[in-house]
Amino acid sequence: MESTDASEITKLLDLIARLRNPKDGCPWDLEQTHHTLIPYVLEEAHEVVDAIRNGNDNDLIEELGDLLLQVVLHAQIANEQGRFDFGDITKAISQKIIRRHPHVFIKTKSLNCNELKKSWEAIKASEKPQAQSNSPLTEHLQKKIRGQSELAGAMYISKKVAEIGFEWESINGVWDKVNEEIDELKKALSENNRIEAESELGDLLFALVNIARWAELNPEEGLAGTNQRFLKRFYIVEETLDGKFSGHSLSKLTDLWKTAKARLEDKKKKTNPS
Repeated sequence: MESTDASEITKLLDLIARLRNPKDGCPWDLEQTHHTLIPYVLEEAHEVVDAIRNGNDNDLIEELGDLLLQVVLHAQIANEQGRFDFGDITKAISQKIIRRHPHVFIKTKSLNCNELKKSWEAIKASEKPQAQSNSPLTEHLQKKIRGQSELAGAMYISKKVAEIGFEWESINGVWDKVNEEIDELKKALSENNRIEAESELGDLLFALVNIARWAELNPEEGLAGTNQRFLKRFYIVEETLDGKFSGHSLSKLTDLWKTAKARLEDKKKKTNPS
């Protein structure tokens, strides 16, 4: 495959600069700031992940382009304020790649995967030396989860504290914690204490993440699969009703749901008989 023509990058930068032109640019683009664009950065990143999961190259090309658009928009906004530009971003990441891969670019001795991980962490730590702290692991975790979903962040915290011995003796202890959190959530809801209920819900989800860790399951992938299965089943229900839900009892909708579920499971068995 041919490498990307640099002129395409230049063209994209020019297009975004044009959209942000105060005289005749796009009103919507001109209103955007780093903060207003936060939801779009997150949305586009999730859509890239969805395209990867679905294995559709055309979708992946489009979604990666949308994500790149966000990067260029942020660069343009900063450039207008004289802070940095797209070149500064690409230069910084290029330098980081070279710095963190001495075994490739400086030709140091060959390292296995475990040694590479340790080298990576050591180099990363040296880039931004921290003042002596009494809570280095906590500070590391606080920084690490900033760029993760809450679910992924919970899994990362769970893994790291388990590595230093803050761990149950068996998965039975985790199940006890799950049941404890369910009871506490039920109690908060029965008392109509919304703030406490939300806190207990978070505790329950964190406990379930620990179950996933013990069972070596990926909660992000599990939830993504559930979302897709739900929508496939709901599509059949909606299609059966021609998109009209009013006038139908819950019993009727539940029966249609069960039929849709059975239909999809039967289709799956025929597609994958093994």
